[in-house]
Amino acid sequence: MEDYIEEQPADEPETQTIKLEKAFLVAKILHSSETELCLPPEGMSLCAGEYVVLSTRYGKDLARILGPVHEFNMRVDENSGKPPLHEVVRKATEEDMKRHKEFRAKEEEAFSLCKAKILQHNLDMKLVSAHYILDEAKILFFFTADARVDFRELVKDLVGVFKTRIELRQIGVRDESRVIGGAGVCGRHYCCHGITDKLRPVSIKMAKVQNLSLNSMKISGPCGRLLCCLSYEFETYSEEKKKLPGEGYKIAYDDAVFKILEINILSRKVKMLSDDGRLLEIPSSRIYHDAKTGKWRIREITPLDQQEEEKKPAAK
Repeated sequence: MEDYIEEQPADEPETQTIKLEKAFLVAKILHSSETELCLPPEGMSLCAGEYVVLSTRYGKDLARILGPVHEFNMRVDENSGKPPLHEVVRKATEEDMKRHKEFRAKEEEAFSLCKAKILQHNLDMKLVSAHYILDEAKILFFFTADARVDFRELVKDLVGVFKTRIELRQIGVRDESRVIGGAGVCGRHYCCHGITDKLRPVSIKMAKVQNLSLNSMKISGPCGRLLCCLSYEFETYSEEKKKLPGEGYKIAYDDAVFKILEINILSRKVKMLSDDGRLLEIPSSRIYHDAKTGKWRIREITPLDQQEEEKKPAAK
């Protein structure tokens, strides 16, 4: 039997979108919801939805084929400079699926027992999941903790109970959400669980650019970190805002100086306040950059602008 002691996980490296020379398959590891690139052996044909036994970093385990891709957002191997590929051992057989189902029932018992042992050893760690590796005699336990945990005595206890190899892995709070899954504030599955675990880093700047509330309760997920979806429309908002002056810019119009208060990209409206107290909201299309002076200006309203405004329903 072997003892596994994992160091506290460092911050995960940033992902990047890789253009692949040929189409590879993406497979989702069932127990951890991680997505990996794989290439089937010569002569093996695989379609989306099929189950395979995949060689993963945890061992040979069950995964589901999501489909072929030509681009993939992932971490690149620093040594080779290429995306890591995982070997498809075989297509999952009826026996594999039956064994997987049996293991799922045993995992509940293993989880409860390990949780009791953690309390017994008074360890400051939170157990996340227990998993029997399909093609290897090993049980994998995921846990979270604020610091490195010395769980050697715990491993010895677990080995004595299960009579098999035990592996404990410390994961981060984002990984916990990915493994367990759940529903986000939008009502859909967590992005990291239902879409992909290779998500872009998220920053508070993304919320600011999209004029979202900076209340942490509103822009944070159940994991306590910023919502992954903040990155989805960030590039669009950034590109659109480059076409307009920034908030706080002062612009001369109608015998007054107006300060831009808010730019709404979706409604294409710009809200401004003049030095004499007037609040003005105009279409963003009326603001243009004067190449001669290098300043932003507001063009006068045209009959066409007037017609468009009249077509809109009156505010109640």
